[in-house]
Amino acid sequence: MAVPTLTQEQKQEALKKAHAIRSSRTQLRNQLKSGVITVETVLNREDEIVKGMRVLYLLESLPKVGKRTARRIMADIGIDESRRLQGLGSRQRDALLSKLT
Repeated sequence: MAVPTLTQEQKQEALKKAHAIRSSRTQLRNQLKSGVITVETVLNREDEIVKGMRVLYLLESLPKVGKRTARRIMADIGIDESRRLQGLGSRQRDALLSKLT
C-alpha cells in the first residue's frame, strides 16, 4: 500500500492534531497521578485521546506505580507491553480494574 502524498497544509494540520492529542494525554496522565480521575473513568472513555494510549503509560501514571510494578501487573494479567487501551479485551479490562481497585 502506497503512502499518500500530502500537501503542506495537510501535513501542518496533521502535526497540529498530533500535538493536541499528545498534550491532552499528558494532561490526562497528570490528572491520574494527582488522583483527580480514576483508572475506571479513563477506561470508560471512548475518545481518540484514550484509545491510542498505551496501557503501560496509563499504569505508570498512577501514584505509587513505577515501571517495574506496571510491567508486573501487565504480565500477571497477560497484556503485552505494546498494547494500547483500544486493543484491550473485556476480560483484560475487567482484570485490570479488579487488580487496581
